[in-house]
Amino acid sequence: MEEKKTARAPHNIILQERRSMTVTGVTDVDSFDEQTVVLNTEIGELLVKGYDLRISKIDVESGELTLDGELYALSYSDQQPKGGLLSRLFR
Repeated sequence: MEEKKTARAPHNIILQERRSMTVTGVTDVDSFDEQTVVLNTEIGELLVKGYDLRISKIDVESGELTLDGELYALSYSDQQPKGGLLSRLFR
């Protein structure tokens, strides 16, 4: 069987005044509430913390998500998704 490679969507974050954030390259929304949003992206898990957080837009096909609220922290987990840079280097 021939394995198809899917093109990765670019992962970008646009933060506006710490009140609105647009993220591209989102593959899944793991969990969300008014204080924490956990996103799976093309380059790993992204944790967003804030107050009164709400997902105002999500486009599953393009992997784009817009989040509104008072944002105070963004962090990536140490775990890289399969097929990360190191795994590609050591094939």
